[in-house]
Amino acid sequence: MTNDEIIRIINDSLITEFELDSAKMIPEALLYDNLELDSLDRVDMVIVLENAFKFKIREEKEIRDIRTLDDIHKFVINKIRESERAL
Repeated sequence: MTNDEIIRIINDSLITEFELDSAKMIPEALLYDNLELDSLDRVDMVIVLENAFKFKIREEKEIRDIRTLDDIHKFVINKIRESERAL
């Protein structure tokens, strides 16, 4: 899976789950300020990502540091690449 495909899946999943405006889905978008998500949405976001990519996200430090859409993209891409290297 390419990085562009991963990003598309992330964006599409978040747009569907949180009824987000696709025009706001730019890498610099701040989750709380621009996308208007809240702390409860963060929990749902983890579940959405786990379901979309079939991996578990534990209470990893990295997930707590996510502030932008690009942070999500990089986090998921790194998780997928780590799992590929482990094979």
